[in-house]
Amino acid sequence: MLVRRQGYAATSVDEICAAAGVSKGAFFHHFASKEALGIAAAEQWTARAEELIFTLPAWVRIEDPLERLLAHIDFRLFMIEGPAEAFTCFVGTMVQESFASSEALRAAGDASIAAYCERLAVDIDAAIAAYGIRDDISAISLAWHIQAVLQGAFVIAKARNSPREARDSVIHLKRYIKMLFERGETE
Repeated sequence: MLVRRQGYAATSVDEICAAAGVSKGAFFHHFASKEALGIAAAEQWTARAEELIFTLPAWVRIEDPLERLLAHIDFRLFMIEGPAEAFTCFVGTMVQESFASSEALRAAGDASIAAYCERLAVDIDAAIAAYGIRDDISAISLAWHIQAVLQGAFVIAKARNSPREARDSVIHLKRYIKMLFERGETE
């Protein structure tokens, strides 16, 4: 939560230790550096996102793949509530700041975001197989676009200090997906 609230660079090891209720010695016993913690945290974030987004929700068991994809978008929309640090992406926040200064953190962020896209592409591919899609769009390309819209929505929420425009962006994303699958209705 600290990194999502104040950023990776602005979050000190002392603040991390205080929030976790551990000593600095315990921190350095487990992690060689703040960067090493960032890499481990990205891996943990990825595992937790897999569970919270693709395993636990009831919508993941929807049989129709397009309805499952649209329910995924609804789920992500539902998550955009409250202060930005409550719903924004830890990995997205960290990589925005560190991509040029830490190759290891950039790679950890890429791996995490790619894992999300690859998993989402499975459902998109099933929807394409069932319904076809406009413009010969690939499942992985659409998954990356969805991730770009979500990450962009998070940045907008931070800039506006409000989730409203971020939610609007995700609603537009849902409309776009329906149009790609030639289902023009909007709600």
